[in-house]
This record gives sequence, structure tokens and C-alpha cells, in this order.
Amino acid sequence: MPDVDAYYREDLARIHEAGFGDYADACAPGVLGLLEPGVDVLEIGCGSGALTKHLIAAGHSVVATDASQPMLDLAAETVPSADLRLLRIPGDPIPSAKAIVSVGHAVNYLSSPEEIETAVMKLADALTDDGLMVIDICDLSYGDARSGVNHATVDGEGWSIEVTTIFEPPNRFIRGMTTNVELPDGTQRLGHETHINVLIDVGTVADTLSEAGFEVDLSRSIGDYDLPDGVYALVVRN
Repeated sequence: MPDVDAYYREDLARIHEAGFGDYADACAPGVLGLLEPGVDVLEIGCGSGALTKHLIAAGHSVVATDASQPMLDLAAETVPSADLRLLRIPGDPIPSAKAIVSVGHAVNYLSSPEEIETAVMKLADALTDDGLMVIDICDLSYGDARSGVNHATVDGEGWSIEVTTIFEPPNRFIRGMTTNVELPDGTQRLGHETHINVLIDVGTVADTLSEAGFEVDLSRSIGDYDLPDGVYALVVRN
């Protein structure tokens, strides 16, 4: 398993919250449309609570988990009523739930296709009777759509981030992120994180779930929101 403590440390966690929460906002209506009213929800990779706040506002009881403690600290500010827990799949025990949700391709942060498949199966097995799981996963085609080396810079209020993305065939997608945060005394703090995502044949994961007796749908959208190229929604029912 990768060194999860190297992912989303304090500065990058706050930048992600400030500048990149729109993906969860876009997915939220579709996720909510799949859920029965007022169910117990387990959220994997909650981040700073961007999706969590929609789940709670809709009347669901949420156990919101993440592998990054700085992200959970931010989520505590965003959704203080949520049950927030540090959870690192697939090794940690997974609480059972009527619904399991995840947006932001959290499972692709695992170290191998085998570990991803193990994690997805463990999540599906944690569903209670007539449960539902909806998660997004980056397929192998995610890399095909983003070949080569790409650079981008995003500026926000009191922060900036430079991102270099590299696709390493056949299944590694690497982002180097240099952060610059303005401190209260006017000085600046530089930081850097390298995130490695492992891509997987999502169809193979779906087949494995189907063989285990789950009902599985693959979709290129969540509700009315069309997912980015190479990202699939995996909807699982038991």
C-alpha cells in the first residue's frame, strides 16, 4: 500500500477544498437520486466533506471516512454533525451500511489492480441486505485520454498550485503538485506532493462482482452529470 500519510497534507488539503470541490457538487444530485430516503451511508474518501454536506442535508446519517487526517480535520469544519473516521482501505475494518458512496476515485490511490479489486469486494461485502454502493473509478482508458506530460497552474486567494501530470503505461497516472500558501505574516510556504493513481480495467471489477452474486451497472455518468473521460460509475446492489 502507498504511504497514505504523504497524500493530502495540510496545505494541499486546504487548496483542494478551496478550489476543487465542484466535482463532488456535480456528482451529488445523481448520488442522492440513487439513495432511499434517510438511510445510513458510509462514505469512502470524504475529503473535506464536499459530498458529505449534501448527504446530511438530504437527511441521511453519514459515517464519513478518509485516509488523510488533514482532510478529516477540514470535514469537521464543514460537516460537524457527521461521524468522521480515519479509514484506510482495504486493510481497516469496514463498517456495514445500507449505502456506500465514494466520489473522487479514492480506490485508485491503492497500490495495484489486485488491491483495488480486493477493496471494492470488501466494500460490497459490507452492504447490508438490499444495499447499494456507488463509487467512481478511473479505468485504463483514463490514461489513454491524458497521454504525455501536461502542466497546469491554478491560482486562488492566498494560494497557488502547479500540477504536472504524467501517464506511465499501462496503468499508472502520476501528479506532481507544488503548493504555495501565503501565511499570516506575509511569508510564503512551499510544499510538494506526488500522487500516484493506479488505473484498472473497470469491466474486470464489474465481472468479479457479478460472479460473486452482486447486481452491477457501469455508467459514464452519475445522474445527469457526465463523468470525465475514462471515469466510470460503478453501481452495485446486493
